Amino acid sequence: MVKHERTEPFTARSRRGRLVATTVAAAALAGGLLTVTAATASAAPADPLPSHEADFNGDGVADLATSAPGAHVAGKDSAGQVVITYGGPALRHKTFSQDSAGVPGSAEKGDGFGSDTAYGDFDRDGYDDLAVGAPGEDVGSDKDGGTVQILWGSAGGLSGGTTVKDPRPSGHDYFGSPLEAGDFDGDGTTDLAIGARSGASTIDILNGKISRTRGTGSSHYTIKPAILSGDGAGPFNLHSGDVNGDGREDLIVDGFSTADEYNANLWVPGTADGLKTSRQQRLPGGTITDVGDTDGDGFGDIVIGLQWDDGIAGANKGGSVYVVHGSATGPYGDTQIFTQDSAGVPGSGEKGDSFGTDLDLGDINGDGHLDLVVGSAGENLDGVVDAGAVTVIYGAADGSGLSPRGAVLLDQNTPGVPNSNEKNDFFGSDVHVDDLNGDGRGDVTVGAFGENGANGAFYPLTSKADGTFAAPAGVYTSTVGISAAGTARLGVNFAD
Repeated sequence: MVKHERTEPFTARSRRGRLVATTVAAAALAGGLLTVTAATASAAPADPLPSHEADFNGDGVADLATSAPGAHVAGKDSAGQVVITYGGPALRHKTFSQDSAGVPGSAEKGDGFGSDTAYGDFDRDGYDDLAVGAPGEDVGSDKDGGTVQILWGSAGGLSGGTTVKDPRPSGHDYFGSPLEAGDFDGDGTTDLAIGARSGASTIDILNGKISRTRGTGSSHYTIKPAILSGDGAGPFNLHSGDVNGDGREDLIVDGFSTADEYNANLWVPGTADGLKTSRQQRLPGGTITDVGDTDGDGFGDIVIGLQWDDGIAGANKGGSVYVVHGSATGPYGDTQIFTQDSAGVPGSGEKGDSFGTDLDLGDINGDGHLDLVVGSAGENLDGVVDAGAVTVIYGAADGSGLSPRGAVLLDQNTPGVPNSNEKNDFFGSDVHVDDLNGDGRGDVTVGAFGENGANGAFYPLTSKADGTFAAPAGVYTSTVGISAAGTARLGVNFAD
């Protein structure tokens, strides 16, 4: 049997000597804000954003966290950095590493700070915080034991940090990848799920308020979904959402199934006592998921990206996206499937397109219905290998769900999208929908971790009223003060 996992489906790597026409601000070289504004009110926001949008400074406009886990810091390869983009009329960027003031520890080779991230109001002060995994961190004599640090939100944005106390330091390696936040017991507060990429299928849940001084939750428990443990196994990806409409978020766990050693997704429902595996349900395979009520029936639907051409049940040439509809009993509703050969979806399915590389739900056109953005990072365009593209599939105007009618394809040659299609850019390696300018329409941010010889980049595309997208420029490593040495892979992951 062939196992499948979401490590990196794109293997081509070549450095291009293309000059990025972006001015580096002096503040960026120090990891500071590119546009400096004075902090305003110190009180927490009275009307918080919807739970799917991060707001680290409480100004009522969504913010974004973008990872560059391969970034050099002070000459140390793959120490890792995270770029925070504060939303508003003008986007502002600030870059954090473990050498940043207030962040615990220090940047070291191979830490992979930012390999995964998750946001939520972990200390209950009204501001979203950011959990950052550094799974390659050596903890004492424990090589690659891994760690998680929380950067705390405030009126001035993220500042300071606390190391999460590892509840089982001898039970795993690579603690902190993957991460996911959600209200799994329905008490109105955010919990944090922490996986370990190798050595254990057990997932730790920090329940309740996380202490800034101790790095512990109000309580702690573990779950053990039906995925394999051991070297190279454990959970690969986590996502949360309320699938059965009971007011508690459920957890979607991706890993190798214990039943047949194929890649699988498992639905683990939330209950009044937290997550319970006794009712876990296997879903179609794939590597990345999102949850949202796409058809307005009050139940969250699970969207699954399955980017392989073959070798796993449900695969289609070029990749597939499954939408498993929720119900009062869980993910037992109808299932939709989209490929690039579906009527209305632009293009056609070709081997290696990797349609479903990444995906995200959000209301892009402001009509009150969820839309879906799908990355196809392996897309070849006009002879340009692995240039990458994204597809936007809109929710039907009658609220009946996602419909391929009117879907659009975006690439770096699309008017309004910065830069141009180039070999191995992998545009669409991650995608995210957030209303970054507060106009009521979700803006589409696209990662391209292969840009500039795998230095990486991301492109916040403003959603315009006429249905088009535009951005003045992309965000490159030079824009935000990340070293050009090595392969930073900026844009490989956005916090969700």
